Amino acid sequence: MKTKSADFLKKLYVTLIFIFLYAPIVTLVVLSFNSSKTRAKWGGFTTKWYFSLFKNDQIMNALYTTIIIAILSSLIATILGTIASIAINSMNRKLRSIYMGVTNIPMLNADIVTGISLMLLFIACSVRFGFGTVLISHITFNIPYVILSVMPKLKQTNVSTYEAALDLGATPLFAFFKVVFPDIFPGVLSGFMLAFTMSLDDFIITHFNKGPGFDTLSTKIYTEVKKGIKPEMYALSTIIFVSVFVLLILVNSLPDKTKEDNKNK
Repeated sequence: MKTKSADFLKKLYVTLIFIFLYAPIVTLVVLSFNSSKTRAKWGGFTTKWYFSLFKNDQIMNALYTTIIIAILSSLIATILGTIASIAINSMNRKLRSIYMGVTNIPMLNADIVTGISLMLLFIACSVRFGFGTVLISHITFNIPYVILSVMPKLKQTNVSTYEAALDLGATPLFAFFKVVFPDIFPGVLSGFMLAFTMSLDDFIITHFNKGPGFDTLSTKIYTEVKKGIKPEMYALSTIIFVSVFVLLILVNSLPDKTKEDNKNK
C-alpha cells in the first residue's frame, strides 16, 4: 500500500509540474484562435490572426532579423567554439582548468552585466549600434555554450586514431574531418542548437546593443507590451512553439533510426 501511494504521489507531483509548465503555453495557443481581441472573452474560433500576421510588415521584419541573427551568430559561434575547444583540450591540465573556469564566467554572469559591458565597449570603440553590434554580442555570449557542449565529446575521442591517420599519410586537416569530427559531431550539433535557441530567445543583451529603429522579436514584443499585445503575437508565438516542438521530435528520433540502421548493417 505504501509503495502504491508513493508511486501515486510521484506521478501526481510530476503531472502538476508539467501542468504549471505548459498551462501558459496552452493558454497562448487558445488565444491565438480567439476572434476577440480581449483575453477575457471568447469570441469564437478563427484563424484570421495567422493571416494578418504575415501582412504585418513590422512583425515580419523583426522575425526575419531575429532568424538571420540567430543563424549567423550560432554558425560563427559554433565554428569559433569548436576551434577553441580543440585548443583547450590540447593544453595541460592546469591551463585547461583555468580556461574552462574563464569559459564558465559569462554563463554565470547576469545577462544585464554582459549587455552593459558590451554596450560600453562599443561606445568606447565608437561603433555604430545596429545589426553588427547585435550580431557580435550574440556571438560573444554563444561561444561558451558551444565550448561546454563540444569539450565532453573531445574527451571521449581516442587520440591514437588521429595519430594513426597522420602516420598513414593523412594531412592534419583531412585527419580531423575524417577521424575526429565524426566523433564530436553530436556535441557540435547540440552546441549549435543551444546557441541558436539562446540567440533566438535573448532580450537583455539585444536591448542594450541594438540601434534605434532596429528590432528583434524579443524587443518588438517588449515595445508592444506598453501599447497592448496584438493577437498576431499570439499566433507568431504558437508557430514558433510548434516549430521547436516538431524539431525536437525529429532530432530525438534521429538517434533511434541510426541505431536501427547500425543493427541492420
